[in-house]
Amino acid sequence: MIPYGRQLIDEEDVKAVVEVLMSDFITQGPKVEEFEKALTEYCQSPYAVVFNSGTSALYCIYRALGLSEGDEFITTPITFTATVSAGVLLGARPVFCDIEPDTGNMKTELLESLITDRTRLIVPVHYAGHPVDMERVWQIAQKYGLYVVEDACHALGSAYKGFKTGSCKFSHAVVFSFHPVKHITTGEGGAVLVKDRELYERLLKCRNHGIRRGEDWEYYVEFPSFNFRITDFQCALGLSQLRKLDKFVHKRRQIASKYYEVLGKNTRLELPVERSYAYHSYHLYPVRLKEKEKRRELFRYLRKAGIGVQVHYIPVYWHPFLQKLGYKRGLCPIAEDFYERVLSLPIYPGLKEEEFIYVVEKLEEFLSV
Repeated sequence: MIPYGRQLIDEEDVKAVVEVLMSDFITQGPKVEEFEKALTEYCQSPYAVVFNSGTSALYCIYRALGLSEGDEFITTPITFTATVSAGVLLGARPVFCDIEPDTGNMKTELLESLITDRTRLIVPVHYAGHPVDMERVWQIAQKYGLYVVEDACHALGSAYKGFKTGSCKFSHAVVFSFHPVKHITTGEGGAVLVKDRELYERLLKCRNHGIRRGEDWEYYVEFPSFNFRITDFQCALGLSQLRKLDKFVHKRRQIASKYYEVLGKNTRLELPVERSYAYHSYHLYPVRLKEKEKRRELFRYLRKAGIGVQVHYIPVYWHPFLQKLGYKRGLCPIAEDFYERVLSLPIYPGLKEEEFIYVVEKLEEFLSV
């Protein structure tokens, strides 16, 4: 099976992990801070806190910003459930902004119409690795006194108007994921980058049961939280992977260019775009079928051929937990149409030339009928 995405692990990565496994600390040791420092240097942001998953990272930054019962937060329906679930778990209500039909990102022109006196937070999602128009989001947030958290779980290695995603240039915080299908991996893992010291310290506490350390043996639980810690051997892998990130992104962009070259004239497909302000890191390569009724048939055809295509995403408010809260289909018509047409093709640094050719041949074979 050729997957839509996967990790690329080499001997350098293995050696880095083994060294930590044979050391004195396999968790809560020096590699955690080393990885955090490396992320701040790469993204050009003052502070980073790493977690055991991107979901944990989202939950903790929402909590650190005070999102709670009765609040609203605005995000997109074309995202993984974690973007929304993390806020719902805190008692907040998600408000969904429809999307741009070409990038899959939130349509920033709609944002102001969704803001109420209960809105506390805007969460733009950089779908597939293409940055949202963050300067516009930031201007709106500043006008209404709102927080901005970038869900950049797809977008490590991307940039907006020359600023690396993670710099927090136009946001209060940026969240990354290090799942194996992402740009770099720690197995499971995530991070929050922030520019505010107080926010950074709240994140550290949220990661570790709400604990503030005292002198000697004393510690104080300031609020109930969970163990969201990541291990040292995961961070050793992350450090090794981070050194190769630019090379990984370059390879993804090369594959995307080849897809454009081969599929660009196919009248039955719409391909991803890259806006002038964006440097796309291509976590995904989502194509859209003009004939939506053919999507399931194509999915099954390619899966049967050993190509692990995927659909990103079912609109979040279609899921049962939000349907029970009163959300109805039809809420974001552009997002729903996007979902009914989209299919993610394989794109990852280890994709071989012969695998790429096979994917394209099978796709065109289906579309030629």
